Amino acid sequence: MAKNVVVVGTQWGDEGKGKIVDWLTDHSQGVVRFQGGHNAGHTLVIGGKKTVLHLVPSGILRAGVTCYIGNGVVLSPEALIKELDELAAAGIDAEARLKISEACPLILPYHQAMDVAREIARGSNKIGTTGRGIGPCYEDKVARRGLRLQDLTKPKRFAERLVEILEYHNFVLKNFHGAEPVDFQQVYDGAMAIAPRLIKMIADVPRALYDDHKAGANLLFEGAQGTLLDIDHGTYPFVTSSNCVAGAAAAGAGVGPGMLHYILGITKAYTTRVGGGPFPTELYDALEKQDPVGKHMATKGHEFGATTGRARRCGWFDAAALKRAIQINGISGLCITKLDVLDGVEELKICTGYRINGSVSDILPVGADDLACCEPIYESLPGWKGSTVGAKTLDALPTEARAYISRIEQLCDVPVDMISTGPDRDETIVLRHPFE
Repeated sequence: MAKNVVVVGTQWGDEGKGKIVDWLTDHSQGVVRFQGGHNAGHTLVIGGKKTVLHLVPSGILRAGVTCYIGNGVVLSPEALIKELDELAAAGIDAEARLKISEACPLILPYHQAMDVAREIARGSNKIGTTGRGIGPCYEDKVARRGLRLQDLTKPKRFAERLVEILEYHNFVLKNFHGAEPVDFQQVYDGAMAIAPRLIKMIADVPRALYDDHKAGANLLFEGAQGTLLDIDHGTYPFVTSSNCVAGAAAAGAGVGPGMLHYILGITKAYTTRVGGGPFPTELYDALEKQDPVGKHMATKGHEFGATTGRARRCGWFDAAALKRAIQINGISGLCITKLDVLDGVEELKICTGYRINGSVSDILPVGADDLACCEPIYESLPGWKGSTVGAKTLDALPTEARAYISRIEQLCDVPVDMISTGPDRDETIVLRHPFE
């Protein structure tokens, strides 16, 4: 019987979803991206060779697997073509196996211009966006003024609508932000030059996924960013512009919720965050906090964004935040990643809750205001001196590492089904396979 698995991040993104999606693809026939845009960065290491993907689903490195980009993804034509060309140069014909929903909103140059202008205007209150036009594109979608992939098939209509859209955006850019307007001809010519390659990949993705499922195929739904960056359930307003939770897989791919059978939550063995916003267990960032353990996490974990190269803020594992993500997503099982980064840390701490305005909570509050003034409550555990790198079985881990994982399970009341002990595809411990 076919089984479908959803992979989501349970923290502020960067949990290592790409590696796990790639690993699980050996049991699936189709992989689907259902939200976000090229602000995502999924790093895969196979046989020591690193590949970074932004829009193309992480299953593309498995031969014979069909990859889908669902309607919930905002699509930058230029970014996608660049990624496809890079894959082709590496010997991977992604275009032959990639199908894209005709309903995908297009990210065009005026979206990026608006994104950058807004961040500049916010000054010290900036959100920390990637500046790639993701938010403005989602805004156009909701305002029903956006251009979609299917519009590239009708150049005359595309041009007519582009004139109207640019009239609006250029007015805001020029008169509100004091920025340069975007040229119509440049946008139009750029889109039309790329259009023939993109049109070849257009597909009725909801129908294709339904047919695949009825035919007995296992499907893997790949989320981007993380639960705590969700536009509705994250630390608002320091969030992304889409729904990153498991339920978004249904809307963002065009399938019924009944087709989502198992939800795998990817969780780092510690916590990181990129950009602005509250971070209760923070120990280190590149400019302000210089705690030695946090610096160890950042250095050993190579904590730099795969998309932007920005240094990530690092801190202790936050079980209270994870409990919020588990409840919102309906997590079936967890995958702990980057356990090896904690090798050699003498004492470990887990945040079990917060003191907020005189009261105690064992779960992350919704919204940034309460979280910014909370005091984390910690529980200490002994670290381990042995190495966990490349371990393939639970018994191969140091006793203290096993105790650390067990305590996470107890606090969050969800089983740890997988453990990643290194960046390579094969450096993985499987306790319960999501597809089996």
